[in-house]
Amino acid sequence: MPYNIQSKKHYHETMVKIYEMMNKGEQVLSQEDLVLLSDMTKAAEKFEDEIMKISFRTEPKSISEWVNRALFEHKMTQSTLAEAMGVTKSKVSEILAGKRKPDVSFLKGLYKILDADPQFLLEHA
Repeated sequence: MPYNIQSKKHYHETMVKIYEMMNKGEQVLSQEDLVLLSDMTKAAEKFEDEIMKISFRTEPKSISEWVNRALFEHKMTQSTLAEAMGVTKSKVSEILAGKRKPDVSFLKGLYKILDADPQFLLEHA
């Protein structure tokens, strides 16, 4: 049965599992684990392309797009970002979903933790 990602939360959980398996090393994984890893990466790529509309070939057009790319690059989840920033998970989720505007402390956290370009943040806030 093919691996299917149902939501952004499930996507982030899947990405954490992918990184955990990759960090173990291919030689340690069983054949079953390697098949699962392959299925999860294909599902994640499909979810990024079809649902999240993440394209690494273009520059991000919003803070949400930029953060999702940075989370991927830093192997982080929204939860770990929230913890590192000292804010609630719901605040991060609401901002990335466009339900809430990012405040100065949130933008400052992105700058410090994810090394965000301050000009990009100010232009897209």
